[in-house]
Amino acid sequence: MNRLELFQQIKLKKSYLCVGLDTDIEKIPAHLLNTNDPIFEFNKAIIDATKDYCIAYKPNLAFYEALGIKGWESLKKTIDYIPNNCLIIADAKRGDIGNTSALYAKAFFNELKADAVTVAPYMGKDSVTPFLNFENKWVIVLALTSNEGANDFQTSLLEETSAPLYEKVIRAVQSWGNEDQIMFVVGATRAEQFLHVRSLAPNNFFLVPGVGAQGGDLKAISKAGFNNQCGLLVNSSRQIIYAGKEEDFDSRAGKEARKVQQEMEVLLSEAGLI
Repeated sequence: MNRLELFQQIKLKKSYLCVGLDTDIEKIPAHLLNTNDPIFEFNKAIIDATKDYCIAYKPNLAFYEALGIKGWESLKKTIDYIPNNCLIIADAKRGDIGNTSALYAKAFFNELKADAVTVAPYMGKDSVTPFLNFENKWVIVLALTSNEGANDFQTSLLEETSAPLYEKVIRAVQSWGNEDQIMFVVGATRAEQFLHVRSLAPNNFFLVPGVGAQGGDLKAISKAGFNNQCGLLVNSSRQIIYAGKEEDFDSRAGKEARKVQQEMEVLLSEAGLI
């Protein structure tokens, strides 16, 4: 899915919601545990209930890898089930020396058929650029994350510029590719820094975790982060997929996704984007 197609879906669905499929076998409704593939059955029901209200899905690979081969099978079935009009983000946070990154890229783009993959830039240019060699695929680079430990490195000031490390990352990565290939992860719990991050990358899309269970303010993030093509994919995982714990878990997830979408529709309209 290219940039124009992504923006068209945002306008069509009046949404920039990404649903995180952080599917924990210990948290899904008990009645699904009797099925052949509980993880996939849960994901399938969540997708059916939320696909009209979101424009992306983001499976977090750790939840699938922890289950071994069966987890990978569930992941592949889930990705194959996601509608073509939704961006598929493999939340893998990979990044290694060049030849290894090239194989990671083939795994996620050619085999799993994901549209995007999250990448850690710590090892530098040669760990990121192999992911950029695929047409209409996205590399989502960790820039300023929502976790508490982000302050250990990302916000540290560099001696030579007195600017934070995340700023150097954003500036450097933009020279490796363009806004049709590169997104950045910018946490919703970083609302006070969002305007500055947007000034550093005015045209890039941001993947924004931290709204919902982590307490990020959707309105504040949107007003600071919108660009002329929206420029945001706001992720919500637990708040939506675990909205219900009984057999009606899917309808409850759908209601929660619809609630977020309605708020997004207002914000998009106020910004003149729809």
